[in-house]
Amino acid sequence: MSEVRENGTEKEDVRDAVTKTTSRRNSTISISDKSQAQVKSQYKVGKPNEGRSSTAELGKYVAIDCEMVGVGPNPDNDSALARVSIVNFNGDQVYDSYVRPKEMVTDWRTHVSGITPKHMVDARSFEQAQKDVAEILDGRILVGHAVRNDLDALLLGHPKRDIRDTSKHPAYRKLAGGGSPRLKMLAEEYLGLKIQEGAHSSVEDARATMLLYRRDKAAFEREHAKKWPVRVTTEDTEKGSNQNKKKKKKKTRKR
Repeated sequence: MSEVRENGTEKEDVRDAVTKTTSRRNSTISISDKSQAQVKSQYKVGKPNEGRSSTAELGKYVAIDCEMVGVGPNPDNDSALARVSIVNFNGDQVYDSYVRPKEMVTDWRTHVSGITPKHMVDARSFEQAQKDVAEILDGRILVGHAVRNDLDALLLGHPKRDIRDTSKHPAYRKLAGGGSPRLKMLAEEYLGLKIQEGAHSSVEDARATMLLYRRDKAAFEREHAKKWPVRVTTEDTEKGSNQNKKKKKKKTRKR
């Protein structure tokens, strides 16, 4: 699938896998005759812990999700990164890695995280995963659900103007009475997808997050423009000024 679909035909791309239906809340996207397994087959599915994909294109937009484990004497409150996954605009897996926590793991949270001790055998160091992710995010629009938690786990920052957070999208927050909605709830209500039925998959969650962004991309960008108006650089101002001067000179010559 080509990244060209980022610029104007993303709705057609979504329709390849899903159909639009009308719900009591809004126009939603739901699975039609295809099963969820068939829908997933449209993506370039990478292997778990593959690292950077050698085939999936990055493009302008990426979505991220992380899985955490409990560490130290208070594992219910203290967490550490154990897996990080990134997909591109089309939902293709571009990065996936298990990550070795530096702290002692005292609760693997397997029923939620899907992480077990065996996954740590070939896991990457925190520093390596952090470096890999930083390179991927550089200069790109980052989509996530409560994405600040993922960035904090990675000890990374990202320009706020380049973040699109589905947990903060006004239209989606209505579903939770104005609060922060759960990703599982949004995926089922607006995409017709059932996720997080058992242990979570960070790849699946990142994919659902990207679909939620694409579903209402125009509204996301309108809200974003209110907070981050287009910047007019000095260079742009000078170009505009020079162009106006040239027009005035041309008019003078005609006289």
